[in-house]
Amino acid sequence: MEIFDALSYDDVLLVPGYADFLPSEADISVQLFENVRLNAPVLSAAMDTVTEENMAIALALNGGAGVIHRNLTPEVQAKQIFAVKRFLNWVIDNPITVSDKMTVGDVRRIIQKEGVSGLPVVQDDGTLVGIITHRDIMFCNDNSEKVVDRMTKNVIVEEGDPSPESAVEKFHQYKIEKLPVVDNGRRLTGLITVKDMEKHQSYPNAATDKKGRLIVGAAISPMDWQKRMPLLTEAGVDFVALDAAHGDSRNVIEAVAAIKKRYDIPVIGGNVVTAEGTRRLCEAGADAVKVGVGPGSICTTRIVAGSGMPQFTAVLVCAEEAKKYNVPIIADGGIKFSGDIVKAIGAGASCVMLGNLLAGLKESPGKEVIYEGRMFKQYRGMGSIGAINEGAGDRYQMKEGDQPVPEGIEGNVPYKGELKDFLVQLTTGLKKGMGYCGCRTLDLLKNYRRFVKISGAGLQESHAHDVLITQEAPNYSRR
Repeated sequence: MEIFDALSYDDVLLVPGYADFLPSEADISVQLFENVRLNAPVLSAAMDTVTEENMAIALALNGGAGVIHRNLTPEVQAKQIFAVKRFLNWVIDNPITVSDKMTVGDVRRIIQKEGVSGLPVVQDDGTLVGIITHRDIMFCNDNSEKVVDRMTKNVIVEEGDPSPESAVEKFHQYKIEKLPVVDNGRRLTGLITVKDMEKHQSYPNAATDKKGRLIVGAAISPMDWQKRMPLLTEAGVDFVALDAAHGDSRNVIEAVAAIKKRYDIPVIGGNVVTAEGTRRLCEAGADAVKVGVGPGSICTTRIVAGSGMPQFTAVLVCAEEAKKYNVPIIADGGIKFSGDIVKAIGAGASCVMLGNLLAGLKESPGKEVIYEGRMFKQYRGMGSIGAINEGAGDRYQMKEGDQPVPEGIEGNVPYKGELKDFLVQLTTGLKKGMGYCGCRTLDLLKNYRRFVKISGAGLQESHAHDVLITQEAPNYSRR
């Protein structure tokens, strides 16, 4: 029997090298899949105290992508995916419309239900005949009045395939807020809104698809993917992640293969920590492999089951194998500081998945609590009793009715404010690490491979030491 040494992020440091650029010039974008490009190599974990629609929207606006958890019914999860995709657009496909035969009352009901301020008016064949907005009906006291008598009829439009420059010019020239897109027969094909244009300008680094919509993923299970996939694809999900604690198992591998046969959508397989597990997922058709068994702060798998792998070695080993298949690795768990992101990518990961670091943010769905005068947010593992009771048991091979044997705990993490400012700390730390290593791009960092193993004394020396901290930094804490 051979027993080999394995290392965690705290056990290693990247060796500095020559740099001919400033850290601010480093490129941290990554092409995760053919149609999914991230401007920050960060995914949020599919955990019910980390990622729902608010987190997914905020993270995508700032360059990353959220993976919405599956402790939701398939319908609610799909609804959240749709909300993320609807939040930002370039040209809205299939915009909500009204008929010229409808009444003001109908319009008011639709506006209230859908949360929109105006609607294109079309005939039965889709021909655009007008537009009606909240302002058109604001002072109308008769809900039975016809739309055709209230709508604006001379509508400014874009024809064919519009450009952002042309749309902006018309918004400024005509002082309008909605710009319908029509074909040469004046049939409605889409809608551009000034609100979406403003969002694109406010968030230039947003992770978007070809239609200008935010990138978002969803967690699925080998047990429920057949129910979830039709709803998720209809909602516009960009990728899915098989959410299983032990990804090197028959049901996960068969699910990956089955999904790839039926759907043209990127599938993340996992979690694994060995070259063999990585190979089996790649050969099944996984478009990315998620690595990590037990490194999370709220995970007790290694203690309860006695199984796992220190995360740095796991990423290193899996990345070497995945490279043979040109499949990206996602380092899931064990990230405590921005420097760990640098180490994970330096070990071969294309991006990282974060749970603990994001759980304390305003946008996470965890409840806010006050303890001893400080604000915290609730954070729990998907293997905790609470998460299992709400549907996450199959992630840990538990059947309905089994007595829960948890592989995670429930706790609180300090409240950290909004994601935007916090993510800047992480991404800037990543850029600083790239600067120290002389790597302008993430691909160069992945292939840098100059690490040194450090002792416990070296780790102590790396942290702040021999001083009483009187002012905490936003990106560092020993608690």
